[in-house]
Amino acid sequence: MTSRLLLASRNAKKLRELRQVVADAGIVGLEVVGLDEVEPFEELPEDAPSFEGNALIKARQGYERTGLPCLADDSGICVDALNGMPGVLSARWSGRHGDDPANTALLLAQLSDVPAARRGGEFVSACALVSDAGESTVRGVWRGTILREPRGDGGFGYDPVFLPDGSAVTAAEMSPDEKNAVSHRARALSSLVEPLRELAARVPE
Repeated sequence: MTSRLLLASRNAKKLRELRQVVADAGIVGLEVVGLDEVEPFEELPEDAPSFEGNALIKARQGYERTGLPCLADDSGICVDALNGMPGVLSARWSGRHGDDPANTALLLAQLSDVPAARRGGEFVSACALVSDAGESTVRGVWRGTILREPRGDGGFGYDPVFLPDGSAVTAAEMSPDEKNAVSHRARALSSLVEPLRELAARVPE
């Protein structure tokens, strides 16, 4: 018997990444399903001013509409020279939600005159877990530098222009296993391992 956990996402790459993080943590007996695998429901806008707020919007709604424990992630890139932007607007920075090439192109254009020493930034992930046991939120941060040109075909979002501190390769040049070991999402989710183990240990009714 397995317990089910709803991951409030339709992003196939994010779904695979988070499933792998759960597997790497050695959590067994927990079936992770995405929004496309449950009965459809109208989704609320993610209009909170913080990553944690948006993650909670998604996790609360998923739990209320399906009755399943729900894990939601809200993440983005925060660039020092842009005063922390795009931040929560990362996925729609260009005005078209989820258009990774357009979002990245706009970011690079905005940083075109910024010297290398001031191109620091960080990926931020906030994960929220909502179940009958209550609510919890955690944050993971991955520092690095924004390059002038994309490198690599892996990952998604701004991965091709993000060079993590201490790394010779971008997030998009890393293998999934390499990225999952150090990413902002992995760092956030690692703080939820024990609550997830407890969910996995429950016997479904």
